[in-house]
Amino acid sequence: MAVTLASPVTELRGIGSAKAASLAKLGVKAVGDLLRLYPRAYQNRGDVHTVAEVGEACRRSQSPPPVSLELTVSSEPKLAVIRRGMSITRFKAFDETGVVEISYFNQPFMKNVFHTGAVFRFWGRVELRGGRLTMANPVQEAVTEGTPLLPIVPVYPLASGLRQKLMQSLIREALSAANTEICDHIPPSVLRRCGLCSLSYAIKNIHFPDSIQSLDSARRRMAFDEVFTVSSAMCSAKLAKKSGGAPIIKADVSPLMKLFRFELTGAQKRCVSEILGDMSSGAPMSRILCGDVGSGKTAVAALAAYAAAASGYQCALMAPTEILAKQHYAQLSPMFFALGLGCVLLCGSLTAAEKKKIQASLSSPDAPMLVIGTHALLSEGVEFRRLGLVITDEQHRFGVNQRAALRRKSQGAHNLVMSATPIPRTLSLVIYGDLDVSRLDEMPPGRQKVSTFKVDESYRRRLLGFVRKQAQEGHRTYVVCPSIEEKPKQAEDAEELYDISFLAPEEEEPPMKAAVSYAKELSEKLPDLKIGFIHGKMKTAEKDAAMASFAAGDTDVLVSTTVIEVGVGVPEATLMVVENAERFGLSQLHQLRGRVGRGKAKSWCILVSDTENESSLRRLDVMCRENDGFKVAEEDLRLRGPGDFFSRGGEFRQHGSADMRFAAEVTDTRLTEQAVECATEVCTADPRFEKEEDLALGAVVRKMLEESEDTVS
Repeated sequence: MAVTLASPVTELRGIGSAKAASLAKLGVKAVGDLLRLYPRAYQNRGDVHTVAEVGEACRRSQSPPPVSLELTVSSEPKLAVIRRGMSITRFKAFDETGVVEISYFNQPFMKNVFHTGAVFRFWGRVELRGGRLTMANPVQEAVTEGTPLLPIVPVYPLASGLRQKLMQSLIREALSAANTEICDHIPPSVLRRCGLCSLSYAIKNIHFPDSIQSLDSARRRMAFDEVFTVSSAMCSAKLAKKSGGAPIIKADVSPLMKLFRFELTGAQKRCVSEILGDMSSGAPMSRILCGDVGSGKTAVAALAAYAAAASGYQCALMAPTEILAKQHYAQLSPMFFALGLGCVLLCGSLTAAEKKKIQASLSSPDAPMLVIGTHALLSEGVEFRRLGLVITDEQHRFGVNQRAALRRKSQGAHNLVMSATPIPRTLSLVIYGDLDVSRLDEMPPGRQKVSTFKVDESYRRRLLGFVRKQAQEGHRTYVVCPSIEEKPKQAEDAEELYDISFLAPEEEEPPMKAAVSYAKELSEKLPDLKIGFIHGKMKTAEKDAAMASFAAGDTDVLVSTTVIEVGVGVPEATLMVVENAERFGLSQLHQLRGRVGRGKAKSWCILVSDTENESSLRRLDVMCRENDGFKVAEEDLRLRGPGDFFSRGGEFRQHGSADMRFAAEVTDTRLTEQAVECATEVCTADPRFEKEEDLALGAVVRKMLEESEDTVS
């Protein structure tokens, strides 16, 4: 029976139960899965160097990169036993410019592979030892007339019992089986318009490229494919939502605006207009409100909530922490009460009786119109009488499923999410059109840019002096540590982008500072200052007391974990010190920086790190270079990937390469724009994918939306 893409891998030659189990660890169970097991790197063996060129490179560098040499064997191999259980096979090979001594350890069979006069292509690292050029255990390929060697060789991820040659052989078989099965789901007109290769060509050249140019062409097609397909699904989902009914919310928001103690910025007025326009359209709003900390997102959200309440609909505002939920309640409830509108706070610290009473009121005839809460809003038993608007604050702190759970409490309700720094997933949704964007790109008068610097431990003494100087001038300092106690723990936001062409080696990171012990250490080093600390494991009353003390000026320095990433604004806080800054992602670092610079005084953010990890250093450089939240998020997307757009059994990753592996590498923004434009045009012109050239795309889109289980955006 012929092997197909749906066949189990055990139908391939040489694959028994043991190797099948190893392949399953790589996510390969069917033959078709092999085509999606992309190389983690490539070896450019077609770029052959001369011995003289390599010798010069060795003299310039102690660790030159691996190279390819085409050499003729000049001496018969000699096998020697160095000691019990260890052998070495040695011989010499040359080209017209020099000689290399080649060695193979514990591979005695190599003595019979090489013979004088035979020509081989060797791939490996050349070293200069005692004036001689040597290669240890290079990959060898016999040069035979009429049998060309691969110019670019793929390197695949492996598991126990698997070798590169076996993987290459298996994928060749899979490609052979796929010849008649690969269906190109991008319409031919789109391929012609964008100058893209076919899907079968792209898959073949992703695995076995004929040249660097063919590899680039294949990766370009695959990147376009990912963006185009996801964008088509997003556009289809959005069109389906827009066709559904939603509360028509129309209200004059000037009564609430008159209670504000400030004049709205132009950006705030623009965003309010966009949101009110959406809510009055009769179609469900799906909008993100983006703006740096202090740009006035809460005021805009309050006006949207008031519009819903004044139109007879409830609004649910979900915050990620009790501190922030209470801050919102303290700011908004007096104004809503003054306007005769009920407002309640629902959070985890309430007693069971208090929660039960509030839950009962939410569906009563005189239900409160603004419900502010934490994850408690997702609890069983929380039902709304007439929910018209859902607002999710600091949305990057919630999981995708958590945000969807709140929205599902009222199908068709308008949806507004807020973020000071859109995480990669959200930024991607913006790019692909599932969310409309309102940007608060204007700060209130008097706000200054926070200057950001990276320093290492050699600056510690100067940094302590700077902390003391801030206190002497009446200002306050946050110090953020990556852990609560001294134990190895990876920061939650520290995942790196997996790069298809380069797998970075793991590097040991500097030891982590812990909040509790470092607060004690600072108390000893700065005895004239009042040092406090706060972390997530403290009781709510303790955290509130610590924050209140800091806000009141009774504490000069507050040592914390990322629990203060969102929280009470302290205008007198002018210095943010982030210890082990390499342990945090860009989203967290930008949020932490937003804790300072909330007053009129000059503020600073100091990133302390001794890391040598290149990926971490790139993140820290972004922070020192960029202050705009959207630009930070764009860099976050580039460095970490966009995350999952559609769930697999309800599970999402917030970031990582996931479904957008090739697109995450793309630096050609025009390619991304083209993919989005084309997908939007196709979906708008043929929303049901009924045209013949759109049928294959429609099948892919429907499958993606079915798998998403209604959790998209």
